[in-house]
Amino acid sequence: MSRKLRVLSLSTLYPNDHTPNFGVFVERQMQAVMRRGDVDLTMVNPVGLPPFPLSLHPRYVALRKVAGQEQRGGVPVLRPRFLLLPGIGGRLNAGAEARTVLPLARRLHAQQPFDLVDAQFFHPDGAAAVRIGAALGLPVSIKARGADIHHWGKAPGTRAQVLDAGLKAAGLLAVAGGIADDMAALGMPRGKITVHRTGLDRSIFQPHDKAEARARLGLPADKPLLACVGALIPRKGQVYAIEAMPLLPEAELLLAGSGPDEAMLRARAAELGVSDRVRFLGAVPHGELPWLLSAADVFVLPTASEGLANAWVEALACGTPVVTTPIPGAQELLTDPAWGRFAARDRQAIAIAVTELLADPPPRAEVLRGAEPFSWEANAAALVEYWRGLVAA
Repeated sequence: MSRKLRVLSLSTLYPNDHTPNFGVFVERQMQAVMRRGDVDLTMVNPVGLPPFPLSLHPRYVALRKVAGQEQRGGVPVLRPRFLLLPGIGGRLNAGAEARTVLPLARRLHAQQPFDLVDAQFFHPDGAAAVRIGAALGLPVSIKARGADIHHWGKAPGTRAQVLDAGLKAAGLLAVAGGIADDMAALGMPRGKITVHRTGLDRSIFQPHDKAEARARLGLPADKPLLACVGALIPRKGQVYAIEAMPLLPEAELLLAGSGPDEAMLRARAAELGVSDRVRFLGAVPHGELPWLLSAADVFVLPTASEGLANAWVEALACGTPVVTTPIPGAQELLTDPAWGRFAARDRQAIAIAVTELLADPPPRAEVLRGAEPFSWEANAAALVEYWRGLVAA
């Protein structure tokens, strides 16, 4: 075996004891990398905290309590704090992150040199990573996942930072071909971008008996159930699923997730007279999601933009077909009618797609085929091979 690869990875999205679902897909990937035994990985999870009095908000009070250093699932995680200006500081965050992380990176690099600086998101991690990489004389890799390109790559205050990071990095990753095309449209060299799809924890995401799942969760045994998993934010589009409910009079909608849209979504459900058929479940623990997905007849996610959503793959792995928007990542994944339908962010389009799947449910075995290519082991193997290629270049 060749010597261990030393990687310093940055991700502002990473789970902790207070927000265990926050970036869980990054954690699963890095745990799979560490299990291989050929990478010495240090995970840096910079925590943004605002100045007083914004720091008194319950969200930030909890974040202040997060351990500054810990081992999570075999991955060493370091959490330096940087100054965050919520709502207005997007263009400043990469610089603040770099200034905070660089002294730590210098110290660790002096103790035992790294081979590569890795960023798991384009903003703010990517722009911070290229500054750190330049200071240490190391190649940099940046991964694009969706909103980091679709939002930060177009926002006036950060567009130039995203493009500059993409041009300076030694290599770029995209979770789907459509994201790679969007990166190229921003001005990044398409030949420098490697498509690196998501993974799947097959020990967790597997189908359960539908009746057993519904009984376990206290759900009705005989009603059509629709599940939606995602943060309650405008981009995920739960409001469109709620607006489709009057056209699906027998169905119930299960919303797993929390976020700032919750009050608006509850009000919209009440306005439409469907509050009794829309259940707000809050943040469902990752390990419980397979029971929810197995209980559902259809998974619905009227999202405005994604790379290749883990939630789509996880639904398929539980045997549940998907209704989502016809965005590039979804079109790359849902290539068989048994795996789902596409619908615009429109109540009638969503209702039609759901009704088709309820009227003629695809065999569960056929739905499961949609998730067959995905595992965290395959994801980690491809990632490490790509990293080694950058170091050797």
